[in-house]
Amino acid sequence: MSIKLGFVVSEFNRDITYMMEVEGREHASFLGAEVTDCIYVPGAYDMPLAIKKILSEGRVDAVVTIGCVIEGSTQHDEIVVQHAARKIIDLSLEYGIPVTLGISGPGMTRLEANERIDYAKRAVESAIKMVQRLK
Repeated sequence: MSIKLGFVVSEFNRDITYMMEVEGREHASFLGAEVTDCIYVPGAYDMPLAIKKILSEGRVDAVVTIGCVIEGSTQHDEIVVQHAARKIIDLSLEYGIPVTLGISGPGMTRLEANERIDYAKRAVESAIKMVQRLK
């Protein structure tokens, strides 16, 4: 029986998150997992509600988040990632299902974001390992 994953993908910085999603899906397939659910959200800050929807439906073994938060002229990037990460952890604990952080940033340039596309693969790998170790 393959591991079923849900993806929550940010549309913000879509040129980067698209490549992250493709790598994440390919890596999931390579590792024998299946992406059965996918919800696209405007940005990383919007992820918790979509994660909760997927978790509450009970069809997946884990959820992988995919996003990219690039540094701006204010501390907005830090606030977005900090609050999203906190809620992602809370949902994982509330439902007892792994939710992994595949959000690159904060504090990075667009060039650095391109160099971190593999964060999605890491998040997929973490999700699969957590499911295997918690069974």
